Amino acid sequence: MNDRIKELRDLLNCANRAYYVEAQPFMSDREYDERLRELADLEAAHPEDFDPNSPTQRIGDEPVKGFTTVRHVVPVQSIDNTYSVEELNAWHDRVLKRLEMPEQGDDDSLFAGNDAVVWICDPKIDGVAISLRYERGSLTQAITRGDGEKGDDVTAQVRTIRAIPLQLDMQHDPPDTLEVRGEIFMPNAEFERINAQREANGEPLFANARNSTAGTLKSLNTQVVAERRLNFVAHGRGEIVGWDDVTCFSEFLKRIKQLGIPVSSHTRRCEDFQEVIETIEQFREQRPELGYGVDGMVVRVDSFQQQRTLGSTSKAPRWCIAYKYPAEQGVTTLLKVDWQVGKTGALTPRATMEPVLLAGTTVQHATLHNIDEITRKDIRVGDTVIIEKAGEIIPQVISVVTDKRPRNASPITPPTTCDACGGPIEKEGPKLYCVNPECPAQFREKFKWFVGRDQMDIVGLGEKLVDQLVDVGLVKHFADVFTLNKEQLLSLDRMGEKSADNLLAGIERSESLGLHRVLAGLGIRHIGSSASKALARHFADVDALRKASLDELIALPDFGEITATGLHMFLNSPQGRETFERLASVGVDLSSPMYVQQRVESPSPVSGKTIVLTGTLEHFTRPELTERLEQLGAKVTGSVSKKTDLVISGESAGSKLEKARQLGIEVWDEAALMDAMGNEPLDSDAPA
Repeated sequence: MNDRIKELRDLLNCANRAYYVEAQPFMSDREYDERLRELADLEAAHPEDFDPNSPTQRIGDEPVKGFTTVRHVVPVQSIDNTYSVEELNAWHDRVLKRLEMPEQGDDDSLFAGNDAVVWICDPKIDGVAISLRYERGSLTQAITRGDGEKGDDVTAQVRTIRAIPLQLDMQHDPPDTLEVRGEIFMPNAEFERINAQREANGEPLFANARNSTAGTLKSLNTQVVAERRLNFVAHGRGEIVGWDDVTCFSEFLKRIKQLGIPVSSHTRRCEDFQEVIETIEQFREQRPELGYGVDGMVVRVDSFQQQRTLGSTSKAPRWCIAYKYPAEQGVTTLLKVDWQVGKTGALTPRATMEPVLLAGTTVQHATLHNIDEITRKDIRVGDTVIIEKAGEIIPQVISVVTDKRPRNASPITPPTTCDACGGPIEKEGPKLYCVNPECPAQFREKFKWFVGRDQMDIVGLGEKLVDQLVDVGLVKHFADVFTLNKEQLLSLDRMGEKSADNLLAGIERSESLGLHRVLAGLGIRHIGSSASKALARHFADVDALRKASLDELIALPDFGEITATGLHMFLNSPQGRETFERLASVGVDLSSPMYVQQRVESPSPVSGKTIVLTGTLEHFTRPELTERLEQLGAKVTGSVSKKTDLVISGESAGSKLEKARQLGIEVWDEAALMDAMGNEPLDSDAPA
């Protein structure tokens, strides 16, 4: 290997470790970038020295095509929260009581006295949970928390984050398999830098750092992720093969830090619970100085043996708890109120205020929720208001300091027309709606929803590209996206030939997804994924749906008068008719494969049944089997109850299977399901 290549790789990896793990940087960003460019040039000249874990390989050449759902080997549980010292002490007492209970047939306690329990206090960072999997020291997979059982594979995005090592320090003998869990977050300074840049470019501002982090990890363009300078801190473990001598959490943190994985410098090991309380109180004062969002302190039992003894509930481990700090409040002046239009036409009042530092970030905007809330709190422009971040995330106006109200404070009156289009406004409950379906503000947001993953699933058509297409006038209606050509796409900013070809292929694929995806994507009020599937099961195509009477729609399962009335009005409006006619004219399939499948000559044995899936399936992914069963007339839900008719169980089924047996619910494995179907092919090529 070229000596300079090896020298540069070692230097850059050491620089990352010094900055993110040791907190002792020795290289400026400019010098790092210069060395990285030098390394990239040398690697290009010496392709025989290619290494997938080189610092130059953090970003791929092409955007990723989409996200794959992956099952966690060890499920990711939630952590119970507490908001007072009294509740924290009560949890402590429960832990001691459980640990002092002898094993069945054993009269000896696990320990004698409270001092035998060691506690760990670890800051609860306000970011996005991630599981990093290392095989023989190399990063092989990064999975989001998802629903706890499965998450999205975001390995390509995570590889761009310099805080996360691609290769562990092999001198410290990493285990064959090491799954580290932690938090990816955006530092406050980076959040403010990005928002300042977006404001200068005339782009909408991000609401908060956590949501920005989540959105960044969902970007298919890894260059965008790299530019956002996300950070990472480890706080837990998943599957580990090896390290049998690691018996406590504090030792686990020590070992992974030796391997080059960042851990919090604010983690504290406490010998008694009074020290835990003191640590929490001391850290409360440090939070604003950290430079990133922390909304609490996680307290856990250090010993893994004691953790196993304590066990878990169906939702959360009993051996740890999160103490949440009260939301920080600030006082500022309300300058003006704007009404923002969402994809359903709902108008949300947004307050602009004098900037105020709150929970480590500068806050200038807050939600006022709705006009009824404004009236109830008697909020007026010019008022001195108290604001706080709900859950350290969303700023909101809590109350008015009425004794500081100026004489010229003006009441906030609801708009009678939409600022975006001039269309009429109607009030439904506490909310205001623009009822013009061609409102450009609604269309931009509706179009972003329409092309999304769970709707028309047009891979590669993210928010930035949607904004471009709308801004230059190439897309003014849902149907316009299906008429785009390569020449038009190549005229857009940062659009290359390969990206254009991939996008056109994604658009073509989406044309055949069927009626339920179209209905879910149009942004019709109250019509989401579940309602659209119910409609697709009962109507063969859009023509049959449009002929349905209001009474027929009301009679559908889980449909009420409000949902049915809104849908009926849309279907029979000039705008609704035009929408479906234009979609049909550009080749979008408006028939329902779900309707066809449930009316086979021999009725499906799952038709009409409420089904729950649990465990790891051998022949299908969970989404594939869910959609196939729904096509055959079943209703698939996420939890077992008395209304459940059938549970389909795969390998490593957990609490859902146990509950099904307790309730006497019928359980099938995959073989029984396929046998009941007469060995019908339940493949992923079935119409979706």
